Amino acid sequence: MKIIKLKFKDRFRYKRKVIIKNLILNIFVGIHNFEKKKKQRVRFNIEINTDPNLKLNKKDLSTILNYETVINNIKAQVRKQHHELLEDLAENIFKIIFQNRIVKKVNLRIEKLDIIKNSESVGIEFLKTRI
Repeated sequence: MKIIKLKFKDRFRYKRKVIIKNLILNIFVGIHNFEKKKKQRVRFNIEINTDPNLKLNKKDLSTILNYETVINNIKAQVRKQHHELLEDLAENIFKIIFQNRIVKKVNLRIEKLDIIKNSESVGIEFLKTRI
């Protein structure tokens, strides 16, 4: 009887994700007149899946997604214009994030914190995937 030894190569499947949790900004957002005159607190929670097959290289920063850049771009976007709907704001944020080609999927939650009495927050959540 011949014994065959199997050689196992380490093989992995994994996801890479950038997480921005509970980013709170004071912004102009909403359709009501009072919302156009006064900023309100809005919370952003974002999960960004990047290409797991891209080899990380600390000398080539294009192989990573910089969360500080994402946050600064969101801040610039909300300063630039009043968004009447959270959905419009979400689409503009998606455009910003998906400009980076290593981004594969974004889960975005945007919540108004002080608009409805007796609630912690109200808002929207979208998941968008590059196909």
